[in-house]
Amino acid sequence: MINSIKSYLSKPVHLAPLAVFRMAFGILMLGSILRFMSNGWVYSMYIKPKLFFPYYGFEWIKPLGESGMYAIFILMAIAALCIALGFFYRFSTLFFFLAFTYVELIDKTNYLNHYYFISIMSFLLIFLPAHRYFSLDVFRNKSIKATHSPNYFILIIKFQVFIVYFFAGLAKVNSDWLLHAQPLKIWLPAHSEMPLIGSLLTKEWVAYFFSWFGCIYDLAIPFLLFVPRFIKPTYFFVIVFHLATSLLFNIGMFPYIMIVLTTIFFSENFHISIINKIKSILKIAKSETEQLLYTPAPSLKKAVISLMCIHFAIQLVLPFRYLLYPGNLYWTEQGYRFSWRVMLMEKAGTTFFFVRDKTTGRESEITNCDYLTPMQEKMMSTQPDMMVQYAHFLKEQYEKKGMKNPAISAEAYVTLNGKASQLMVNKTVDLSAIENTYKTKNWIIPQHSDN
Repeated sequence: MINSIKSYLSKPVHLAPLAVFRMAFGILMLGSILRFMSNGWVYSMYIKPKLFFPYYGFEWIKPLGESGMYAIFILMAIAALCIALGFFYRFSTLFFFLAFTYVELIDKTNYLNHYYFISIMSFLLIFLPAHRYFSLDVFRNKSIKATHSPNYFILIIKFQVFIVYFFAGLAKVNSDWLLHAQPLKIWLPAHSEMPLIGSLLTKEWVAYFFSWFGCIYDLAIPFLLFVPRFIKPTYFFVIVFHLATSLLFNIGMFPYIMIVLTTIFFSENFHISIINKIKSILKIAKSETEQLLYTPAPSLKKAVISLMCIHFAIQLVLPFRYLLYPGNLYWTEQGYRFSWRVMLMEKAGTTFFFVRDKTTGRESEITNCDYLTPMQEKMMSTQPDMMVQYAHFLKEQYEKKGMKNPAISAEAYVTLNGKASQLMVNKTVDLSAIENTYKTKNWIIPQHSDN
């Protein structure tokens, strides 16, 4: 059995799927970055805010200022184009990964699962020979050309896509999603004005159908994609599912990214035909040389395999870290991020912050919009770790104003998946005296069991 696995991992496969994946990823990233810039989001998310909410352990990461941030995005766009063309591929993928991840680490306000997915994919591409076939790097240096590589290089991408789908499905196995059709019972009726299907979206049974279908889809798709005879009908459902989510929900480029990148599961002949069509358009000769197998040096092979084993071990364990914390994951959000929990909750809150002078006892309410953008206030009002970061910022601001010993407290009222709003944090807690750690946040008021 071990020999069979080794044979499967190391068998030569055509590099066309990796080349097509490289081109698709680069083009999608280029389009996404240009869209991001044209919508003014560089300014609104990374220049306009007065404070940022970095991730724990990455507080040292700061924005580069207006000119610096625009320069980063322009360079990312150039790197994305170079990835698509396979031009200085290793440098381009490394730069794109570092730049994109840097941008996402600046402010957790902007966290999205597909941003996390892009960081991971750009990281994985650094180690794959996706530039050794049909690329400008081959045109510049024909000695690196190859037509085939060991199968495990393509399996790295496939397994990462598998993880995204599978854990998204596993996360849907919860009572709110399956037994109460939440939050779809809230979201779908909001589209009742849509032509043809609008009236259906107000029906309760439709919310239950979407909930169960979404769960079964996410759990089944990653397995079916590995079965060659099922790939076409499976991919049909991939298209239908993601187009539907794009139509009904404002989730940006993610559906299109998954539709395009999931083609990695198609046969090598499918990808060869795509490249041949591109060659025809560009009037490049289609003649294929003899099989040229790329075989990494033993030391490089060992390093890549070891690194990938560590990466996927983390990917498999990280979504389960929520089990280390008591309470409702969706309420406390301890262990929520980086776990492929996609579109699973409708959470809203209103948080009032207060500053009290410990010397005089005088207390006043803080106007949040004086310091936060609307999006930051929305995200902070439901996420306890962001409340703590905001409280630390406020303490520094009032110390600068001359208050010697300020205490920052909050009243946070939060509603989750249509349940009645309840207090998450009360004024008895000085949030500015709390440090964010990986420990349980005992100061969060638990969600009522009957709520």
